Amino acid sequence: MEYIYKTKGTCSTQIKLNIEDDVVTNVSFTGGCNGNLKAIPALVNGLTVDVIEKKLSGITCGLKQTSCGDQLAKACREAYEHQKSGAVG
Repeated sequence: MEYIYKTKGTCSTQIKLNIEDDVVTNVSFTGGCNGNLKAIPALVNGLTVDVIEKKLSGITCGLKQTSCGDQLAKACREAYEHQKSGAVG
C-alpha cells in the first residue's frame, strides 16, 4: 500500500512510502536536505516499522524538536495503523 505523510516541523514537507504488513519500502521525501534524504531511504528499505521506530524516533535536527528521520518513524507507524484498520487511501 502506498502511503503519503505530511511532515511537521521539518524542511521536508512530505514522505511517500510503501508498506506491506509491517515492511517499509520505496521511501521518498519531498524537500529537505538532498543527501540525507537519499541516504535515509537506502538505509531503511526493507526494514520493519518497529526497527525503523527504534532507530529513528526522537532524533532531532538542530534546534528543532524533530527531524526527517523522526518524522519517517511517525509516518511508518501511521501507515501501519492505517493499513491495519483497513481504511482506503
